[in-house]
Amino acid sequence: MEIIRSKEFQGTRPWDALHVATLAGTSVRLHWTDQPYVWHINDGQEVFAVMDGVVDMHYRIDGVEKVVTLEAGDLFYAEVGCEHVAHPRVASRILVIEKEGSV
Repeated sequence: MEIIRSKEFQGTRPWDALHVATLAGTSVRLHWTDQPYVWHINDGQEVFAVMDGVVDMHYRIDGVEKVVTLEAGDLFYAEVGCEHVAHPRVASRILVIEKEGSV
């Protein structure tokens, strides 16, 4: 058993991660960041849960860029092939659940 208080996790660099668990080929990691990630497409499904902070999630549908603002408690689900990039407005903590070894 382990208790993780996400607000207390502070990375040493943007997108630093604390490995929480691996569940049947799925990784669960808590990320800390104050910088955007890079545009990417996962080779599996991804659940992105904002634990603390505010994140603008940019994504493309049929080549058209859209943006949604995610606050603590909000989730973003990226299906296979969904191109997206996260831009935190402030230092944020994000729980990412995705296929083990994904980008």
